[in-house]
Amino acid sequence: MTARQLALPDLVNVLSSLSVPGVGLWREPVRDFGLAAAARLVRDAGLTVTSLCRGGFLTTTEPAARAAALDDNRAALDEAAVLGTDTLVLVSGGLPPGSKDLAGARERIADALAELAPYAAERGVRLAIEPLHPMFASDRCVVSTLAQALDLAERFPATQVGVVVDTYHLWWDDTVAAQIRRAGEGGRIHCFQLADWITPLPAGVLTGRGQLGDGSVDMRWFRDQVAAAGYTGPVEVEIFNDGLWARDGAEVLAETVARYRAHVL
Repeated sequence: MTARQLALPDLVNVLSSLSVPGVGLWREPVRDFGLAAAARLVRDAGLTVTSLCRGGFLTTTEPAARAAALDDNRAALDEAAVLGTDTLVLVSGGLPPGSKDLAGARERIADALAELAPYAAERGVRLAIEPLHPMFASDRCVVSTLAQALDLAERFPATQVGVVVDTYHLWWDDTVAAQIRRAGEGGRIHCFQLADWITPLPAGVLTGRGQLGDGSVDMRWFRDQVAAAGYTGPVEVEIFNDGLWARDGAEVLAETVARYRAHVL
């Protein structure tokens, strides 16, 4: 998504030229290109798929919509298995229309995980609950803190359900260091993502993530925290930013690699 303007073959070629060893993929461009073709493209380039985004949106109270959401998540798990990634990122979903019941919405996520976790395990894929910044709680994700994500994940085996540590969503939380340690002790850090926090936020806020080093987040501090917690997996950069998307994608990716070296390593 950091360079969503690039077609999948161009993305793979640029990453290979930059010696980036893996890529986190989103379902929509994979489906547009063709699932089997995308898996072959990435594999033939010598890249690994670090995660697939996204599943989730599991908070509805309407039976038919709930069944459809579960079916879609099973399809996402099947897609992840074909792509060869062991991680499906979950954005849990916001409040149903007219509801104010955050606790009830979170419990429905747990109910859905109880159905999905065994299915995921059969396919060798882990579910990774991503807490989103509280400004998204009403419409996108009622899981706002790493503690809330872990409270859900810890009901299930760590090999089936874990969490995403995303700097953009968690940088503000003064309990995050303790929660990263908790996640590490349980073997539940399944994905680590980077984006910076810049202000003012754009209208709609969704595309307000900043290039590494442009905002308020101490990237190296987060890297040190997840490393101390025992995480040795991939580090993804996931930036939604209209300004970056309007630029040449290869240039954006080269800049991102340089920023990663300057602000994370």
